[in-house]
Amino acid sequence: MTDLQKRGDRSPVPTDWTYAPAPESTDIVSLQDRYELFIGGTWVEAKEHFTTLAPRDESPLAEVAQAGPEDVAAAVAAARDAYRSWSRLPGSERAKYLFRIARILAERSREFAVLESLNGGKPIKESRDVDLPLASAHFFYYAGWADKLEYAFPNRKPKPVGVAGQIIPWNFPLLMLAWKIAPALAAGNTVVLKPAETTPLTALLFADVLRQAQLPAGVVNIVTGDGRTGAALVDSEVDKIAFTGSTEVGKAIQRRVAGTGKKLTLELGGKAANILFDDAALDQAVEGIINGIYFNQGHVCCAGSRLFVQESIYEPAVEKLKKRMGTLRVGDPLDKNTDVGAINSQMQLDRINELVAAGKEEGAEIYQPPCRLPEKGYWFAPTVFTNVAQSYRIAQEEIFGPVLSVLTFRTPEEAVEKANNTPYGLSAGVWTEKGSRILWMAQRLRAGVVWANTFNRFDPTSPFGGYKESGFGREGGLHGLEPYLSFDGAETFGG
Repeated sequence: MTDLQKRGDRSPVPTDWTYAPAPESTDIVSLQDRYELFIGGTWVEAKEHFTTLAPRDESPLAEVAQAGPEDVAAAVAAARDAYRSWSRLPGSERAKYLFRIARILAERSREFAVLESLNGGKPIKESRDVDLPLASAHFFYYAGWADKLEYAFPNRKPKPVGVAGQIIPWNFPLLMLAWKIAPALAAGNTVVLKPAETTPLTALLFADVLRQAQLPAGVVNIVTGDGRTGAALVDSEVDKIAFTGSTEVGKAIQRRVAGTGKKLTLELGGKAANILFDDAALDQAVEGIINGIYFNQGHVCCAGSRLFVQESIYEPAVEKLKKRMGTLRVGDPLDKNTDVGAINSQMQLDRINELVAAGKEEGAEIYQPPCRLPEKGYWFAPTVFTNVAQSYRIAQEEIFGPVLSVLTFRTPEEAVEKANNTPYGLSAGVWTEKGSRILWMAQRLRAGVVWANTFNRFDPTSPFGGYKESGFGREGGLHGLEPYLSFDGAETFGG
């Protein structure tokens, strides 16, 4: 017997690759029992409050203020007062505050990441590695533009719009806050922000960042509440509304704003197509497909919820996809090993269950990998449907959950026709080794963002937005500045 064989007996090959729990401590987060409204640089007491929960176990986290119309009016008045001095500050001075905010967010990133996962349900590794770095980077990026607006828009004499009312969703609470507040402040506007009802805590903690950065009182005001608060903000005396959320609510906002002279940008729902050609690197593509739909439990407006596979590779692609799904870890969002966290709310879980049931009733074949879901909280297993027709609800309606529909195509022309057969137009993905095919597809896909051989990649310098019922206007890049500027009567291109 050789020495190698003898040593081999002492080191048996592991047969169980189960990850040990690796929970992130919540000690870094200090929650108050009750949060009020942040108006004019101070906390203003509200008449009503509601409880915000942790989706992972439905435990109460804090009492949060429900802002009424009079509270919203007070916030707008505070923003209007602050606008008089803030808009006159040199861009270089405004940039100093934005740089401070960016730096403080980076320094307190662990605190914010834990709170984001605790209140929203997303895995801590996503909050830590995606949301917080991007949020800080947006403030850094727009700080750099604050004193260069005349160069960014030559011969157009840019001026701030005034007071911006901003309504953000629950899927990326802090990142959407950064997407909206950073360009608004860089352009010289003041802000009244309304975070989502189910995820208000990181926005309220952001108020402490503003205090730490010594931002002048009233430049940013934060009013919490449900849809009634959002409606009050839309109807208030603001100069601009920026909304990210569902298409249904976006349409209602557009009707209310019509004829008022308020500027409007809408970033709404999506039903993105991920198109897989037979020459693509299949293993790489499967990773991108998994990331495209199961990232943040599918709570992503640009999620690749429709997968179009070229017929010649359909069987191996689906086989590899199912095998990869079996390795996804579903569980505690605060565990560093978790891939798929908790669904944000009971209402959203009910919506997912409704559409999945409709898919089964219409004849699609469902596959869910074996996984044990926690008993408490809001949970849904990663799901894939095959044998899906274009007319099925799961192929037409936004599910906003970890549910993928797989369809097939034969030619690039057919892929484009099927991909564009949707009322939405927010994003798309193309997987192929041919650069010419990527460009050919990108020219024909009616989507605001087209990723090639990747998915869900964001950068502060790159504009993001949609076509059709996915909204209008752009956020990110120079395009994201334009909606917050006026140009001496000239029409803007970004809303």
